[in-house]
Order: sequence, then C-alpha cells, then structure tokens
Amino acid sequence: MDKKLHDVTEQGAAAAKRMPPSVLRVLDASRARWLSLGLPAKLLLLTAGFVMLAEILIFVPSVANYRVSWLSDRLTAAQVASLAAEAVPGGDVPMKVRAELLRTAQVKAVAVRRDGRRRLVLPAGEPMEIDAHYDLRPIDHGFFGGIIARLGLIRDAFATFAYGDTRTIRVIGPVGDNPEDFIEIVIPEIPLKKVMVRYGLNILGLSIMISLITAALVYLALSYLLVQPMMRITRNMVRFSENPEDPERIISPSARNDEIGVAERELARMQRELSQLFLQKNRLAQLGLAVSKVNHDLRNMLANAQLISDRLTAIPDATVQRFAPKLIASLDRAINFCNDSLKFGRAEEAAPRRDLMRLRPAVEEVGDALGLPREGAVDWQVDIDDTLRIDADREHLFRVLSNLVRNAVQAIEGQEDGVQPGVVQVRAWRDGRRVSIEVRDNGPGVPAKARENLFRAFQGGARKGGTGLGLAIAAELAAAHGGRLQLLDSDRGAAFLIEWPDRTVHA
Repeated sequence: MDKKLHDVTEQGAAAAKRMPPSVLRVLDASRARWLSLGLPAKLLLLTAGFVMLAEILIFVPSVANYRVSWLSDRLTAAQVASLAAEAVPGGDVPMKVRAELLRTAQVKAVAVRRDGRRRLVLPAGEPMEIDAHYDLRPIDHGFFGGIIARLGLIRDAFATFAYGDTRTIRVIGPVGDNPEDFIEIVIPEIPLKKVMVRYGLNILGLSIMISLITAALVYLALSYLLVQPMMRITRNMVRFSENPEDPERIISPSARNDEIGVAERELARMQRELSQLFLQKNRLAQLGLAVSKVNHDLRNMLANAQLISDRLTAIPDATVQRFAPKLIASLDRAINFCNDSLKFGRAEEAAPRRDLMRLRPAVEEVGDALGLPREGAVDWQVDIDDTLRIDADREHLFRVLSNLVRNAVQAIEGQEDGVQPGVVQVRAWRDGRRVSIEVRDNGPGVPAKARENLFRAFQGGARKGGTGLGLAIAAELAAAHGGRLQLLDSDRGAAFLIEWPDRTVHA
C-alpha cells in the first residue's frame, strides 16, 4: 500500500514537472491569491461556487426531462393526427390533408402498430435518412438500471445540443394499454434543439438569480453566525497579545450557548489567568529585586552577629556554654539561608548530600531552634525510636521539618483563645527501605481554599499574610530525595506525612 502511494505521489510530481512553465506560474499565482484572501472573501467564493454547482446538477437533468417532454408532446400530436387519418373513408388521405396533419404534429412521418400489424399512416413526402433512434416506451429498469437510464437521457440531451442541426431522428412511444402497440414518428432534430436552447437559457438565467440570492443569504447567515464572531475573537487575540497585562483587553463573552460562545468564554478565562500570571510575575520580579537588596545588608548584619557570638564561647558560664553552640549554629544556618535565598526562584536548590543518620536528634534540634515546648502555650511531643535512622541531607531535612513545625506553631498561636494548650507531635516509623514522618497539630487546620494550591509558592498560604513558600520549599526538598509531602485528612488540626525513601529505593 505504501509503495502504491509512493508511486502515485511520484507520478503526480512528474506530471507537474511536465506542465508548461506558464501553466505552473498561473497555478502558483492563483494559489497565492487564494491564500491572501480573508475569511469573508473565501466564504463568499466558496458559497457562490457550491450553489452554482448545485444549480448545474439541477439544470442538466431539467434540460434532459424537457427534451423527453417535448418528444412526448410530438408523439401525442402524431397519435391524434393518425386517428384523423384513419377516420378518412378508405384510408386514402388526400395529399393536402396529409401535409396539414404532418405540419400540425410537427413531424415528417407517422407509423402505428396495432393488433400485431404495423401501418404507415402518414408517410413522408420525400425520402429521408434516419440518424438516430429513441424509444420512449416505459420500461422497468430497477433501481440501478433506472439511474443508468437517467444518465442515458442526459447523454441524449447533450447529443441534441451537439448534432441537432443536421440530424433526423426516429422516436417510438406507447399507444394504449397494450405494451405490444406503439407509435413511431420521424422528425428533424433542429426544432428540438432550438426549443432546448431557449429553455436552457431561461433556466440558466433563473438559476443564476437563484444562485445569487441563495449565495447572498447563505453568506450573510454564515457571516453573522461564524465569520464575524471568529473575526472578533481574532482581533481580540491580536489586541490582547499587544498588552496582556491590560485587563481592559480581555474579551467580553457573548450570551451564545453554542461552540462560539464556549470558545469566547474559555478565551476570556485563559486571558484572565494569563493576565494575572503576568501581574504576579511582575510582582515577583519586584520582590526578587527587593529581596536581593535586603539579602546583601542582612547577610552583613548576621556576619557581625556571628563574630560577636564566637566570643561568647570564651565565657566560662555554664548556661552560656550550653546555648552558645546552638546560637552559632543558628547564625550559620541563617547566613546559609541568606546565601541561598534566591535559589528557590531560580529552581536551583543544591543537590542533596545524603548521609545515614539518627532521626530523633534531628527532630529535637528543630524543637530547640523553635523554642519548643513553650510552657502553657505549645506542647512538644516526639514519638520516634532512638535507633531509627534516615538517609537524608541533614540541612534539607532540618528545613523540611522546621517549615512544617513552624507552620503548626504559628497556626496554634494564631487561633482564638479557649483551645489551649496546643500540641505539636512528630512521630516516625520505618516501612522497609522507606521512612515515614508525620507532623500533626491540634490547631485550626488548613482552610479549604488553601488546599487547592497548598504546595505552590505565593498561592497556598494557609494564614493571613502567609506566602506559602514554606510548604512549597518543603515539598521541593522532599521530592529532591525521591519522596513526597502530602496533607492527611484529620478531624482536628493539620497533619502532614513525609515519605522519605533510602537512596537505593530512590535510584
């Protein structure tokens, strides 16, 4: 099949190459003009062309039917003339009467076959040569045979137009109810051609008028229903692309309920979303510029605080010796956060440097950094076996847990009085080569509106003033380890589950 298609394609290309250059130039020019036309012009030309094609398909059978009708009238007139001739006593029709009967019937000779006997009723006045024979007696051809017979009548009509000036034809038609009886006439074809030409011109003029009116009505209807709305949508798309941030350029959907109306409403929705995205990107760009400026000065301040905290290690006080390393570690972590603060926006988080470590001390470090437990406000519960180990980047794991626990503490402290004390619980367990960590609190929970974009930066904030960056960063870091972060269903508060696989599982 492919070989045949290839051969046909090559034959078509070869035929195109054999065309004269002038023909190829005309075809190329016509194609270029067609492509340069607008949608209304193409619609008008196609509508007029298709209507004219339909009129042609109606015109040709009409002319063929008219030819058969005219010949049937001649047969009827000849039958009346034959009856008049047979009524003459002795059957001997005078020359003048015979000529008048033939002239009235517009034929040259008439013969009738009745009761198995054929008789020349009105003979021709001079010898004639018959050029064609046509039998108009009804015959049941069946469905497909009837179609072929109709095509034969159309062919005969075209033959009349082509050769009717010089031909003499013989036509046979039925007489009475006996299928064996018939009447036959001999006539010149030129009168038939003249009336067919006149009829054809009348039909052609009427067809042109009907075509123009129909084409105009169809064009106006399609233009109103399809072309004008499409042009309106196209103009709006071009205008919107010039300035997507301008909300005035968003298309106003019509009240239509068909496909055009659906397209307008969907386009309006997409344009609103795109406009909001552009506005958000501009705000994020401005925010990024502001953060870069703040980051520079804040990093210098933290560096100074780090130098001062280093001196605290020289103080022999037991309390200072206890908290100084944690303070220094927090400052180191803050400086690293400042150095990496813009990496989230560029999606350039460093690859995790994983190590097999105990999980409980890492969780307790998060509690110490956030000042948990807070007496009378937030209780801190860690339900993790001392021997449980996790394969993770220590810094990334700290950031994930810190973001989740900090969100839980802020949610508890931000709720109304009367539901104290709050509780933040972290528990973990190993399932094969995968560690699951659950962070749960008894705060107000995650609002339904925030759940839709919970792990998307600047869109999933669960509290007033929140940016949603914490959960977005936590989800990204968990995914970098091959794991995932998800929100669990809970009757009270919020519960997040971290699934953290070992390196072999991740690979």
